[in-house]
Amino acid sequence: MNPVLELRALDEAALVALARRLAPALDGGAVLHLRGELGAGKTTFARALLQALGVGERVKSPTYSLIESYRVGARDLHHLDLYRIADPQELEWLGLPDLADPAALLLVEWPERGGMLLPAPDLVLRLGHAGATRDLAIEANARGIALLERANLLRRA
Repeated sequence: MNPVLELRALDEAALVALARRLAPALDGGAVLHLRGELGAGKTTFARALLQALGVGERVKSPTYSLIESYRVGARDLHHLDLYRIADPQELEWLGLPDLADPAALLLVEWPERGGMLLPAPDLVLRLGHAGATRDLAIEANARGIALLERANLLRRA
């Protein structure tokens, strides 16, 4: 996948606004991989997205639990943080195959630690430090491009 959208110098408010803008387009489920160094804004983005999707309870970082799941209406939302995974085979222990519902939203931080056992992403968000702000490059497959267009983040050709 190649970047289809690049945004520079996003502050936290802009990153949160982007997550809120994307959220309504994800009503049919999706797989999002969130990549970036520690402190790049992955959890901030995930928390804002989950809240925009209607998670009313406190959105906790799954750094220690590895997965936090939420139910909003008839939808399942799963937020994984694989930073502490030592071997991709540990995903089996987490019950990852049970989460592979196409109607669910799967947000994965540190997806590179899950190897080939993770579902293919519709969107890959690459966050990077840019001083006090963040740069963001979004890569997308065909379904991901349609999601970005639906969120009015890409213009139709």
